[in-house]
Amino acid sequence: MATITLKNVPDNLLRKLKQRAAQHRRSLNNEVIVCLESVIQNRPMDVDRLLERVRRIRKVPRKTLTDKTLKVLKEKGRP
Repeated sequence: MATITLKNVPDNLLRKLKQRAAQHRRSLNNEVIVCLESVIQNRPMDVDRLLERVRRIRKVPRKTLTDKTLKVLKEKGRP
């Protein structure tokens, strides 16, 4: 297997990678490989599944937001 050396990794990015590695109980090296694989993998989009999801979301009945309703909600959220 090949070896890659990363230079100038921002401190914030390194900290996040280390946190992810700890959460997933992986070494830092393995976490970086998993992150790269998840970005590089070519997953074809399932258009039918996406359209079905959009249709389900659009079916949710929408309520009209009136000035009165907005005023009540604002007042309700205030102490």
